[in-house]
Amino acid sequence: MNSEEEFYDAETGLESDDSCEVSFKDALVFESKQVTDGSTSQENGVWERRKALPAEMISRNNFSVWSILKKCIGMELSKIAMPVVFNEPLSFLQRISEYMEHTHLIYKACSLSDSIDRMQVVAAFAVSAVASQWERTGKPFNPLLGETFELVREDDGYRLISEQVSHHPPVSAFHAQSLKHEFEFHGSIYPKLKFWGKSVEAEPKGTMTLELLKHKEAYTWTNPMCCVHNIILGKLWIEQYGTVEIVNHSTGDKCVLNFKPCGMFGKELHKVEGHIQDKNKKKRRVIYGKWTECMYSVDPKAYDTHKKLEKKTGDAKKLKQEHSCESEEEHEMSEGQETVTVIPGSALLWKITPRPAHSAQMYNFTSFAMTLNELEPGMERLMAPTDCRLRPDIRAMENGDIETASTEKERLEEKQRAARRERSKDEEEWATRWFQLGTNPHTRGEDWIYTGGYFDRNYTDCPNIY
Repeated sequence: MNSEEEFYDAETGLESDDSCEVSFKDALVFESKQVTDGSTSQENGVWERRKALPAEMISRNNFSVWSILKKCIGMELSKIAMPVVFNEPLSFLQRISEYMEHTHLIYKACSLSDSIDRMQVVAAFAVSAVASQWERTGKPFNPLLGETFELVREDDGYRLISEQVSHHPPVSAFHAQSLKHEFEFHGSIYPKLKFWGKSVEAEPKGTMTLELLKHKEAYTWTNPMCCVHNIILGKLWIEQYGTVEIVNHSTGDKCVLNFKPCGMFGKELHKVEGHIQDKNKKKRRVIYGKWTECMYSVDPKAYDTHKKLEKKTGDAKKLKQEHSCESEEEHEMSEGQETVTVIPGSALLWKITPRPAHSAQMYNFTSFAMTLNELEPGMERLMAPTDCRLRPDIRAMENGDIETASTEKERLEEKQRAARRERSKDEEEWATRWFQLGTNPHTRGEDWIYTGGYFDRNYTDCPNIY
């Protein structure tokens, strides 16, 4: 295997050398029902989304990450080859689309008349966007240059297109929009990753932009740092940490969220705390919870009173109201997982969707993730030939065929390298198809902007990357 391609990272996919809006009047309409065995089925003539992958996760017990990464301590890992067994059967472009799992929060924000109330829900959406990474220690496949992924959910009222717009450095751009022109959500991600001996750290460089069109508001933020621990020995686990600042560029409101590092004894693991302030810097609400469970909002005075009492007693357990984000039937969460202490007067903003019972045997995928690589009936003739659902290596891994997955992955990467050499020989620059490098109108920073036209379904000039 050529060592120019990959890297082990639980949050992002990196490289792989080289690498396409259908007005949906041309597309089929599907219901988001599911079956239990990973196969497609029909009920009363309506196609149902699957509830499982075709095959269970491939065992990694006979593979050593340390043998590959031991010479890379302190390095940015962008050209380290990893066995395909450490992947999960999704492209990084599909992993990005998991931001849309909790789109109902965007619609909720659109429905609210008060800007502070909208900011609360947008903050919950920003947290929910990273929740699917919990226990996802498999590495998504690195997108090929020019690779695309479209996600259309008419039942949820949105569609998304993403494209791998750069290979060195690896940059993935995406654009999602409401079918009724209620919102647009877009951004580009350049993951910088380093290996520190026992952990891999990912810095997801890039700006997320959410526009609520009815309110003429634009919110921007960057995602927190992600770290995968116990790379060498022990059970892999993930933490998110760092400060996330969400800015409403129309009102001047701001939400500052602190994703807390684990700390000694793990007391702060997964915790998120922050506040919303208005344009006059007056603190209006306190936001707290866990990115793996739920998020709450409470009045700052109630929060301060709670913290003072907590400090005075010196025993937070005495204050617990025995409230939990979990209902009795939602016991799929890990045993012994600490629940969030609910402060009196709090409002629940968001609660994670429980994962299916067989998730651990299927790369710890959520129910939403299970459906992303599924080829819906009739879609193959509609979507671009660059869509990652057509990648034979990912399809083989999903089907449990590790040998074919590895062979196909190497073939695609070599094809990409050969295409790059040809462009270099002809002094030809790679041209992106659906995004152009430009300026984010809200942050004034460099960003990849969707140029439109994908869903017109004209793909005659798309490259042959598979």
